[in-house]
Amino acid sequence: MKHTKIKDLLNSTKPIDDVIVKGWVRTFRNNQFLAINDGSVIHNIQAVIDFENTSADTLKRLTTSAAVLVKGNLTESQGAGQKHEIQVKHLEILGDSDAEKYPIQLKNKPSLEFLRENAHLRVRTNAFGAIMRVRSVLSFAIHQYFQEKGFVYVNTPIITGSDAEGAGEMFHVTSLPINDAPKNEEGAVDYKQDFFGKETNLTVSGQLEAETYAMALGQVYTFGPTFRAENSNTSRHLAEFWMVEPEVAFNDLDANMDLAEDFIQYVIKYALERCEDDLKFLDQRLTDEEKTKPMAERSEMSLLAKLNFVLENNFKRVSYTEAIEILKNSKPNKNKKFNYIIEEWGADLQSEHERFLVEKHFKCPVILFDYPAKIKAFYMRLNDDAPQDRQTVRAMDILFPGIGEIVGGSQREERLEVLQQKIADLGIDEKELWWYLDTRRFGTAVHSGFGLGFERLVLFVTGMGNIRDVIPFPRTPQNAEF
Repeated sequence: MKHTKIKDLLNSTKPIDDVIVKGWVRTFRNNQFLAINDGSVIHNIQAVIDFENTSADTLKRLTTSAAVLVKGNLTESQGAGQKHEIQVKHLEILGDSDAEKYPIQLKNKPSLEFLRENAHLRVRTNAFGAIMRVRSVLSFAIHQYFQEKGFVYVNTPIITGSDAEGAGEMFHVTSLPINDAPKNEEGAVDYKQDFFGKETNLTVSGQLEAETYAMALGQVYTFGPTFRAENSNTSRHLAEFWMVEPEVAFNDLDANMDLAEDFIQYVIKYALERCEDDLKFLDQRLTDEEKTKPMAERSEMSLLAKLNFVLENNFKRVSYTEAIEILKNSKPNKNKKFNYIIEEWGADLQSEHERFLVEKHFKCPVILFDYPAKIKAFYMRLNDDAPQDRQTVRAMDILFPGIGEIVGGSQREERLEVLQQKIADLGIDEKELWWYLDTRRFGTAVHSGFGLGFERLVLFVTGMGNIRDVIPFPRTPQNAEF
């Protein structure tokens, strides 16, 4: 039987006869009031059952998470808490849920860690239903933004022979037997006998490949899975995550910063307009969570205030050198309150430094630019006017309240000789990047791009504290469950 989404029924402006709803039981009380949710909206619809004419056996089966079908008349609710309800004429249980064994008992307020261990069921809770709807809307907004701007969507390889970041923390891909891999004359694994005839890995970024397409199509973007074999068990790291990476020919760093700021504000505004109920719920959830923390650790802004903060404030653009001076002279640094004390130019900024700049000093989103060359990747354009002991590159990071870095990007090094020298200095085999260098040999031009870790964006927009809670099935060290 055809059914109607609960979201549509709750938005109805008039009574409707003979509606059909299919969903899962959230609660059942007084043998009469059944709360049903179908995932289309955070709110449940109340179905009122004529329990005197319903078998006791059926009533007993109305347990949390049982799948049901109800048919009846949509009417104005007589009780408080809901605008509409369904006066049930027909009830059918589509799938039972054993109350004794169902692991997520909402009345006990399961911990986030417990819910991660039951990631296949956690989306049935209000919080995770809201998070995943927001994630979906943000994903759509990203595509819509770039499509409206005339970008070409490019699917870059997931299996690659290059290390875009030069970090070496990559997952190997092989079809060779692990315990009996063929060896070459030097005694190393002979990858010439492997499926691809060379050593390959899961990609850490689609940037290098996207650059080659930008140098023909003008402006492109990738949006796909990336992988880091970094043994980091923190609330901000995943081994598998999604990256958004636009690359634009003829854009310098200033144009790159303009694009990133406009893009971020667009997708956040899009989510605020289309996920109002979910974000209100997540805002209240965060407020309740903050109340359990010591005063010194509480956020100064609510979730909705943070989101509007980003929309209402222009991003402050500050050079790395200026930021270092601010941090060196700050009270937390002088009083040794930072975990990582800033002593000299060249320090790699930590989240605590980034958040200080955003939340305490400038009180607005910040774009840091012109970082020391030694702490940034080889493909970033070297500044011509920097002294030898303070060489900088045309890099930029966008910093947000509560999260620190959310975007990293740069103007790319378009000069062949400079790029070749940087590759040589890092000990990278130029033959591995012959195709990348070709874009500098044939029609090179200024070009720029950035990367946005999608889960970092979802983390910010939903107000969650752990990145494992904004992806359906998190992949982390020692955990590949589900």
